[in-house]
Amino acid sequence: MILELADIQIQPGKQAEFEAAIVHGLKTVISPCKGFSGYKINKGIESPERYVLMIFWETLENHTVDFRESPAFPAWRAIVGPFFAAPPKVEHFSLFDKSA
Repeated sequence: MILELADIQIQPGKQAEFEAAIVHGLKTVISPCKGFSGYKINKGIESPERYVLMIFWETLENHTVDFRESPAFPAWRAIVGPFFAAPPKVEHFSLFDKSA
C-alpha cells in the first residue's frame, strides 16, 4: 500500500469552491483508476488555504504510471488546478504496521 501525500495551497477565499471541486474530482476521476484504494482530505486550521490530500494506492506505479500517464490526470488537473496558488508538493510513502 502506498500513500500519495499532496500538500496543496489554494487561492485565498476559494475554500468552498475548491472543496466542492476536489470531492467531485476524487469521486468521478480518481476513484475509478487502477489501484485506487481511498482518500482523505485534511484542511488547515491555522492556514485555511492549505489542504493535505492523502490518496491510497495499491502500488506506486498505480499513481505514477497508471494515473499520471492516463487521460485521467489532465482531467483531474482541469478540475482542481484553477484553485492552486502554487504547484502542490507531492510525495509518496510506504505504509507499514509496527505493531504486527
